[in-house]
Amino acid sequence: MNRFDAFRQSLTACRLCPRLVAWREGVAGTKRAHWGESYWARPVPGFGDPQARLVLFGLAPGAHGSNRTGRPFTGDASGAFLYPLLHQAGLSSKPESEPGDDLRLLGVYLTAAVRCAPPENKPTREELLTCSAWTRVELGLLPEARVYLALGRVALEALLDHFGLKKSAHPFFHGAHYPLPQGRHLLASYHVSRQNTQTGRLTREMFLEVLLRAKALAGL
Repeated sequence: MNRFDAFRQSLTACRLCPRLVAWREGVAGTKRAHWGESYWARPVPGFGDPQARLVLFGLAPGAHGSNRTGRPFTGDASGAFLYPLLHQAGLSSKPESEPGDDLRLLGVYLTAAVRCAPPENKPTREELLTCSAWTRVELGLLPEARVYLALGRVALEALLDHFGLKKSAHPFFHGAHYPLPQGRHLLASYHVSRQNTQTGRLTREMFLEVLLRAKALAGL
């Protein structure tokens, strides 16, 4: 068993946050469009290239997205926005993601600050702190990572905690760019959620610009 397989096996058995366990397991079948479907309903491990130089770091699984499919940003509007742009940027082998398909991410790895779907997409501070232990392990499995692109304020602040940086000195705004030690970089974008993309707060052009900047900084 390789290191990633061992990590996934340990992570998917995690039941440390009772509220999240109850929610992730309780939402299956509550949305008409997915009645009768089998839900993953466990912590969602990251997905992508083990040699990734670029890490996209989100908030948490969507209740009927990756909590259903078991793959980050897959099965909901966030993924429908993200994957075509990854493909357009030359960072994925095709523009859509389906569980069990042959999609390959090219130099990119996707994960999140919290790995279980939270009610109303709002993890508590305690839940974020608990899941930060998994972040330390998972990001430690990506020694080639040079650029971390945080999707949303919560994701940025989770990465700032991870790197031991002060939030007051590194405010969130779309397009933020902060240097990290050893020539690495921390960038931020509005999250690719339906709330942002359907209201025009985040457009395809806006996200693609940040994504291409991250790609260039990563040397991809």
